[in-house]
Amino acid sequence: MTSTLALRAPTQRERLKAIVGGSTGNLVEWYDWYAYAAFTLYFAPHFFPSEDRTAQLLSAAGIFAVGFVMRPVGAWLMGVYADRHGRKSGLTLSVALMCAGSLLIAVTPGYEVIGVGAPLLLVLARLMQGLSVGGEYGASATYLSEMAGRDRRGFFSSFQYVTLIAGQLTAICVLLILQAVLSPQQLDAWGWRIPFLLGGALAVIVFWLRRGLSETQSFHAAKAEGAPRSGFVELFTKHPRETLTVMLLTAGGTIAFYAYSIYMQKFLVNTSGLSREIASQINGITLFFFMLLQPVAGALSDRIGRKPLMIGFGVLGLIFTYPIFATLAVTRDPLVAGLLVMTGLIIVTGYTSINAVVKAELFPAHIRALGVALPYALANTLFGGTAEFVALYFKQIGIEQAFYIYVSLMIAISLIIYIRMPDTKRNSRILED
Repeated sequence: MTSTLALRAPTQRERLKAIVGGSTGNLVEWYDWYAYAAFTLYFAPHFFPSEDRTAQLLSAAGIFAVGFVMRPVGAWLMGVYADRHGRKSGLTLSVALMCAGSLLIAVTPGYEVIGVGAPLLLVLARLMQGLSVGGEYGASATYLSEMAGRDRRGFFSSFQYVTLIAGQLTAICVLLILQAVLSPQQLDAWGWRIPFLLGGALAVIVFWLRRGLSETQSFHAAKAEGAPRSGFVELFTKHPRETLTVMLLTAGGTIAFYAYSIYMQKFLVNTSGLSREIASQINGITLFFFMLLQPVAGALSDRIGRKPLMIGFGVLGLIFTYPIFATLAVTRDPLVAGLLVMTGLIIVTGYTSINAVVKAELFPAHIRALGVALPYALANTLFGGTAEFVALYFKQIGIEQAFYIYVSLMIAISLIIYIRMPDTKRNSRILED
């Protein structure tokens, strides 16, 4: 039966309720995903015994990248599911998978207990989480963009990255709290399991929360019009230009984001020589201010368009990425390190704040969730998910500076797309207000 909301534009109160509900679930999803990265320094020895810290981190980063292999699969399966059965249904399914993956990491015995079974179970858990996150991005980006009004779409959709960053920040805060209340020996021995147990419990709560969300006008309208069914063939044969655009505009943005956020904690310890505690504090403080910038930049895009922000990221990222990383590599001052990391994150804001709405505005409603999710996931797997692995590999073979060049070149490729593509604010395919 068609809901009242499907027949009229939602009120501001209804929009806010839906966006808060969708965003809260997104926060928990990404907390679960990022907890792995935040606690890698502590659990890596349990799954990959070695005397070489870089080798341990490289093994853990490899499994982090393996999780990304499932993201395109999750984007495909759950993108189609969200297009055919509703954005709400896709969001509910994704959080259930994330819950299962987090709990599996929490209870898996170490290598010293079950041998090779430990890293194998870790791989299984990350595959489940990768499947979940692959579907989560497309469903949440589409849901938030469709529920936002036309004039404030950039602002409201920016909360996808607010909650994505908040999930990462929450993982860092949990780490800081555990570092304060547990001894290093306790945290190394068993304390690292706590964040995964917490993530699983929160995911259960979010599962019930998402079951109460309203469906979007765009989904109901596409159903009523009898639009073609969403699917892989439909996406690549009827929307090849938009699909390639999403992949290429994502490439530089995603590798820059992972370099300055996920990998940065390890870089500050393994290259800059700062302590794990100081690196975690820098990571947490800079991510907090980065999070606050997202709605500001999103609102700015509602006034001046999406394109100027993306071009700004591309130009500044190309110019400053190498100098920022090269300076970080030799600094021992936590304040200088924090300011450099913050500078990088300010630059990346031109991409992160609006990337979800830009992708959603490229596709018609009947294939929007899949169109946002799958090409994004493919680019994320190739570039974002491998960023840590590539960086640590270059370090291990003695040419760490090659990573700085690699990131800069990928930003340059995306910059070309930003310059050539239309401004989606003025050419949006989200027709409903």
